Amino acid sequence: MPTAGYLKRLTRRLTEDLGDADAEKIAEESRATGAQHASECSRGDEVTMHGELRAVETCSRTAKAGVKAEFFDGTDVVLLKWLGRNRIPGIEPGRKLTVRGRLAEYNGGKVIYNPFYELHGVED
Repeated sequence: MPTAGYLKRLTRRLTEDLGDADAEKIAEESRATGAQHASECSRGDEVTMHGELRAVETCSRTAKAGVKAEFFDGTDVVLLKWLGRNRIPGIEPGRKLTVRGRLAEYNGGKVIYNPFYELHGVED
């Protein structure tokens, strides 16, 4: 006979929003690595975060304006901006990575310029 806790977890999984479940999973992975959560960090903090790239925007070869990526750690979104690059191998949607850098603000959101990063497998 299933326990009440099992039924409660199963019911929650069946009824919760898939985005919430994904965010919870990413936040748990981040917590397991010992990384900081973006929601707990503020401008000027030197941070190490673990999460997933949700979107990546590149520019033309001639523009070299930079690469922008939406990074999500399960708690908040941080924009990653690499200046002067038009493409970075491995920086693509769905990739998991650990980033380090100083948190800044841009248009009311969080951003890290030219972060150090370590790529992890898609199925990490």
